[in-house]
Amino acid sequence: MYPYILRRLLLIVPTLFGIMVINFIVIQFVPGGPVEQMIAQLTGDDVAATARFGGGTTQEAGDTSQLPDIGSESTSRYRGAQGLPPDLILEIEQQFGLDKPAHERFMIMMSNYVRFDFGDSYFQDRSVAQLLIDKLPVSISLGLWTTLLVYLISIPLGVAKAVRDGSRFDVWTSGLVIFGNAVPGFLFAILLIILFAGGRYLDLFPLRGLFSTGWEDLHWHEQIKDYFWHLTLPLLSMVIGGFAGLTMLTKNSFLEEINKQYVITARAKGLTERRMLYGHVFRNAMLIVIAGFPSAFIGIFFTGSLLTEVIFSLDGIGLLGFEAALTRDYPVMFGTLFLFTLLGLVMGIISDVMYHLVDPRIDFETRET
Repeated sequence: MYPYILRRLLLIVPTLFGIMVINFIVIQFVPGGPVEQMIAQLTGDDVAATARFGGGTTQEAGDTSQLPDIGSESTSRYRGAQGLPPDLILEIEQQFGLDKPAHERFMIMMSNYVRFDFGDSYFQDRSVAQLLIDKLPVSISLGLWTTLLVYLISIPLGVAKAVRDGSRFDVWTSGLVIFGNAVPGFLFAILLIILFAGGRYLDLFPLRGLFSTGWEDLHWHEQIKDYFWHLTLPLLSMVIGGFAGLTMLTKNSFLEEINKQYVITARAKGLTERRMLYGHVFRNAMLIVIAGFPSAFIGIFFTGSLLTEVIFSLDGIGLLGFEAALTRDYPVMFGTLFLFTLLGLVMGIISDVMYHLVDPRIDFETRET
């Protein structure tokens, strides 16, 4: 097992490098970079991201007729740069470090990333590492507790549905699962706010933040209570849509195993239903469930919490990455990409280790890598 883990760890380096290369190349061809956004601000054509959805136009944002006609006849590779002095464009490029060739910028970026130096944000005047550290408590809280709750609910419920397949319990819980799968998480979040967070009826839970004001002055057990008080509604909105798919996956996996020959043989030999279920079926049926753990954790940790962070005013990494993509804040974009790609690769190795722990018959050392 240890040689396999070592090989997987060594494969992280070329995999991570390849992903960064591909994304860096793609970014070079995406219009609306930081220089163009700065030019749009200077010319008065900058439009907020939400205004794009509302039909806002750049003509409403400002009037460029008063700008000097310096360099209007020159051709610039930046959209909207007509009328701006070339020296100003060069100064903006130097400010963002974009005056160097692309390959040189990439090598400098990767050499810094090896030391986990992600640089400084273009627009927030802070280091990327400090931004990630500040946002991590929210994302870790949402991702960790949501994943734990989803698995703690889905696995026992899926096993119970498989054992009672076709019963009234199975039918009613299937209706609950279908409802949870059909309702989008953000709609359920809005419903929770209306019902329980002062929207119209009850005012039982807070609407924003991870902690209350003066949280540091509370006693430790009051701090824990306040922490989960703020997390109750966000976690409910994320769990209600997450447990449905995993519940049905667990049920179908157990049903497939229950009907196999070795289970029939175990029953014929007099094994109790409990020992047969958890001693033999559980080990084989849980393999497919464990296989999806890394992707589920990363999805909830990063992308799955974006709308939840926006609705409940939680300042986490999902919101940070979304805003960085809109503003073309390249250090934040590539810093979060590097961090979560590395985390995903490590979680893949952990998933393989869990495979082996659940079923020691699986020997990864015999696999070709």
